[in-house]
Amino acid sequence: MGALQATVFFLILLKARDVTVAENDEWKTATATYSKETDGSIITEGACGYGDLHKSSYGKHSAGLSTILFNRGSSCGACYELRCVDHILWCLQGSPSVILTATDFCPPNYGLSADYGGWCNFPKQHFEMSEAAFAEIAERKADKVPVQYRRVKCERRGGLRFSLSGNSRFFQVLVTNVGLDGEVVAVKVKGSRTGWIPMGRNWGQNWQCNINLKGQPISFEVTASSGRTLASYAVAPANWQFGQTFEGKQFK
Repeated sequence: MGALQATVFFLILLKARDVTVAENDEWKTATATYSKETDGSIITEGACGYGDLHKSSYGKHSAGLSTILFNRGSSCGACYELRCVDHILWCLQGSPSVILTATDFCPPNYGLSADYGGWCNFPKQHFEMSEAAFAEIAERKADKVPVQYRRVKCERRGGLRFSLSGNSRFFQVLVTNVGLDGEVVAVKVKGSRTGWIPMGRNWGQNWQCNINLKGQPISFEVTASSGRTLASYAVAPANWQFGQTFEGKQFK
């Protein structure tokens, strides 16, 4: 096999692997409950820093993850398909599934048994859902149901969204509406008078660096968990202000 043929064959295998991981991930077992608070953190905010989940497009189809799944916030933005299984009383007929985005952390409660209230105790794999999303796969009467889950591609409308905050000595951006992997593992920022500057994870999907970029058009380079990198140039114009949100390119 020639060098060119070998390269093409390798790229085909790599592409097939990406599709397999993203679309045909094996089903795994977990449990799920839902938050009974209509304005609780699972709907309006969360540990990933997305703020109002309806404005960030995640809304009712968001979930809090137990410690082992949350992985210190690196799972923020990832998409999961869930279906209720193996419970004739609580699971809806036909085992319909629902797609959720990881937006919050379900903290452990070691004062309670893992079977009675301590759903998110380590190393349990658990999803805390909104009541509306839970009702799409199971009866609301259920306290906890067994589920199967798998990672899937995130389907998003529009481009990546960059929400700016900070001050003259501190620059922060919240990255939302991330397609495909959903997870952001690295971010770089560039002004018109700077090179690419790596940003550190502040918390969730908030990324920071200590630099003053006022008066400069801003570009972002985002790396997803698959290793794919996407650059959005001059996303914010020179007259941008803190508190504004701008839209860039999208992973395809």
